Amino acid sequence: MSNMTVNQRTQFDRVDLSAPTTGIQVRSARGLSVYTIASALLIGGLAWANITLIDGWAQVIVFGFIMLTAVGAMIAVSPSRRA
Repeated sequence: MSNMTVNQRTQFDRVDLSAPTTGIQVRSARGLSVYTIASALLIGGLAWANITLIDGWAQVIVFGFIMLTAVGAMIAVSPSRRA
């Protein structure tokens, strides 16, 4: 490997991008379960607060576009999305 350029060496060291990812790798599922439950409760509480505070159709449209933008951003940065 001593006669290789830096670019040639990094070809051997990089992760194979064509291989499917295995997802989250954790030692125990307990922490992931706690995080999932806590985040679900937080999102549910925020959604409930938002629904109770909506006052009129204009706020519904604005909230809908905010949610549409958020979903679009999640799709755009998804690691499993094809280029």
